[in-house]
Amino acid sequence: MKALRTVLCVLAALLTTTVGVARADGAGDDSGCGPVHAVGVGQDLSNGNTTATITRGGVLNGTTAAHFDITGGSYPVFKISGTIVFTTKHGTLTAKVSGTFDVSTGEFSATGPISAGTGKFAGATGTLTFSGVENLTTGAFTEKISGTLCRGEGD
Repeated sequence: MKALRTVLCVLAALLTTTVGVARADGAGDDSGCGPVHAVGVGQDLSNGNTTATITRGGVLNGTTAAHFDITGGSYPVFKISGTIVFTTKHGTLTAKVSGTFDVSTGEFSATGPISAGTGKFAGATGTLTFSGVENLTTGAFTEKISGTLCRGEGD
């Protein structure tokens, strides 16, 4: 009986994990919210502007365009803030983020709320976090995007 209970617990955990992964692709839970787990590969275009291609993000797959300003800090870690706009086949999603950029290593991290959306993202809410590393010579970067996306009226 104990072995059967263990097997049932493992199966329940696997089912929960599988459903959670499917929801990360856009279905969300009953409240309309789901986790975000995406990857970005991009380029620093200079003057605070970046662009990236987003994959493994379900409904967020597409591209981003962003602009960042230095808002404080001191060498080598500066505080940054900016706006990131996702463009997907489902519409656009905008997040206003703030965080840090280390000019000695290229490491960055920024988090903030979803502030606007169009199409399927109209009325969407949630919080996104971007963390990654920029190659300081070429400006190329990779990032992980995580957080929560809650469906809006457009869904």
